[in-house]
Amino acid sequence: MQRDNCDALMRVAERPPQVFVSGSGSWLVDEMGKRYLDFVQGWAVNCLGHCPPELTQALVDQAARLVNCSPAFFNEPAARLAQLLTAHSCFDQVFFCNSGAEANEGAIKLARKWGAKHRDGAFEIITFDDAFHGRTLATMSASGKPQWTQLFEPKVSGFPKAPFGDLDAVAKLIGKRTAAVMLEPIQGEAGVIPATPEFMQGLRALTRERGVLLIVDEIQTGMGRTGKLFCYQRYAIEPDIMTLGKGLGGGVPLAALAARAAVCCFEPGDQGGTFNGNPLMTAVGCAVMQALLAPGFLHEVARKGNYLRLRLEQLAAKRGLGEVRGEGLLLALELGADAGPQLVERARDRGLLLNSPRPSVLRFMPALNVSEAEIDIMVALLDGLLQQQCVR
Repeated sequence: MQRDNCDALMRVAERPPQVFVSGSGSWLVDEMGKRYLDFVQGWAVNCLGHCPPELTQALVDQAARLVNCSPAFFNEPAARLAQLLTAHSCFDQVFFCNSGAEANEGAIKLARKWGAKHRDGAFEIITFDDAFHGRTLATMSASGKPQWTQLFEPKVSGFPKAPFGDLDAVAKLIGKRTAAVMLEPIQGEAGVIPATPEFMQGLRALTRERGVLLIVDEIQTGMGRTGKLFCYQRYAIEPDIMTLGKGLGGGVPLAALAARAAVCCFEPGDQGGTFNGNPLMTAVGCAVMQALLAPGFLHEVARKGNYLRLRLEQLAAKRGLGEVRGEGLLLALELGADAGPQLVERARDRGLLLNSPRPSVLRFMPALNVSEAEIDIMVALLDGLLQQQCVR
């Protein structure tokens, strides 16, 4: 493939020159045949790695039966996936869509509809500084990225912000116009910043006391990423609404909005989408769920998350770096200097794909079935890069 062909793609990101043509498990291959160990996995999308056979088979089997029948009709894979999700969560009903941003947009709409019906027209949703909820106009407005402050004005109103982890600040913002509080249990784009158990449990108690909804954005933290099927389960709470994406489809475009029955107040025509809940994508979602629910799978995610944390902590101690934080296989390493983008570029030259959500932070999101040997290879490569940096 000629790289010049890529000029027809709209420039919405600073992409490196590599053109990837194949992948298997934790490895990607570019058009020159060079292999790369992938610890980004599409930003935690490929939960079972690249081209896992169970997802490939699900696509082949379903494509031969039924690809799309319109969301105006029921289809078997969508019903089965909704049943799997509700059976293993605290939620009662599911709406399927195509991306995490679309799921969060749906959560915003559902909370506002609920506020209109049950809180005298309340529409505000309290969100948090440094949050990331997507790139639609409403989800950008709900996000707390400083870089977006003046972008695409005017923003959608109704999203007062609180400092992440500050329960008193949330309490002061809740008023007659408040319908919900929305947050990521771990702020990924902010540098993998986990909420404390005290904050999450306090937030659940506060929202119940004040009669407003609690929405957890689990686009990145859901689907086994933290060693539990859903991250909210780590905090021993039950939210009112949850959004899923990324790992739900294992690499295909699939996301979901899940809610308790008491909150499900959409009426026909309020919500929809041409491709939403189509059989092809939801069949893949069923295969993902079956893999994650297999005996011992999530235990292994937690164990390998602990191993990755240990290896990163050893590396940090050796090279004089900062803290390692996060849960399961969503971890970050503080570098102590704004060296992240340079390390990402140099690592890619060495055949290692990493991510730097903030200049001083590296984020690690490997496949949930990554091996200890692959973790060791990644740490060794990163150690070599850090050693070269120290020599310079």
